Amino acid sequence: MSRRKRIAVVLFQLGGPDSQEAVEPFLYNLFCDPDIINFPGAFLARKALARLISRTRSKTVRQHYAQIGGGSPIRRLTERQGAALQTALSQYLPARTIVAMRYWHPDTDEALDALESEPYDELVLLPLYPHFSLATTGSSLKEWDRLFALRRPAGSSSNRKLAVPEREGEEVPVHVIEHFFDHPDYVAAIVERINGVLGQLPKSEKVHLVFSAHGLPLSLVAKGDPYPQHVQTTVQLVRQLGSWRNPYTLCFQSRVGPQKWLRPSLLETVDHLASSGARSLLVIPISFLTEHIETLHEINIEAREHAHAAGIKSFHVMPALDDSPLLIRALADLVFRAIGLRSGVATFAS
Repeated sequence: MSRRKRIAVVLFQLGGPDSQEAVEPFLYNLFCDPDIINFPGAFLARKALARLISRTRSKTVRQHYAQIGGGSPIRRLTERQGAALQTALSQYLPARTIVAMRYWHPDTDEALDALESEPYDELVLLPLYPHFSLATTGSSLKEWDRLFALRRPAGSSSNRKLAVPEREGEEVPVHVIEHFFDHPDYVAAIVERINGVLGQLPKSEKVHLVFSAHGLPLSLVAKGDPYPQHVQTTVQLVRQLGSWRNPYTLCFQSRVGPQKWLRPSLLETVDHLASSGARSLLVIPISFLTEHIETLHEINIEAREHAHAAGIKSFHVMPALDDSPLLIRALADLVFRAIGLRSGVATFAS
């Protein structure tokens, strides 16, 4: 009997400071990323600018993290997702999951160390960003390629999708999952969460659904970044599956710096809805898979206070998917299809 192939899955996420002391170095790592801070000549000033921004913003950001428990829960929640995915995959073949955070620990270098600690036959790179963007999935994969290249034996293939790393003359297949914004189980997981909130509210048909996605600089959109279209498609599919008649709005949050970003912003949307007579809102963090600072503080504290001041009487937030069984089923399906154990692509479009 032939041995079942062993797979390793690397789960990429943004990361977040796990303590008050980690806030400033986390911000420095974030703003050192050329996919975050980029302008003509930026490579000359990026580190100095990142140091200045991180020092300037760290006091306020530390206060925000203090209000949600002192640090980000994103590592714990991502590792929980990884454990659930590993369990789902291991029912069918030997599998292990490894977490690679872009701006904090365990970082990409640590993930590569973990990957090299045990043998595997195929590798799947799975960024936990449903909607592709150069600033998220693109940045994580570029960092992976950069660090992996430093470890790759001389003369080995330079194509990430064809081979990494070489062992005994054999190249290991690598599969990259760049997005899953239209996967049926991912969409169903969001609908399940929304229904869980609406089912507890009186006159739920009058609640305005506010889909809030992480923002993106318009400069990246001008380069052809597909993120806005991916988000819009997810919202459309969620509404179709949910079959609600509630009014809805798509907006964006988490703007940083003086650049022009996608609009309308979350707070602009709250103001507009309040002035238009809306009194009950359900904010749906459409692009976030886990709870973190953007959901727990920016939405659940800042936007809530802003909404109440503007006249909104009832403000609700959809819980993040975290380790939702439907989400884990979606991720497992993506992995199986990537390694060829299932055919086709499971999307609503197909």
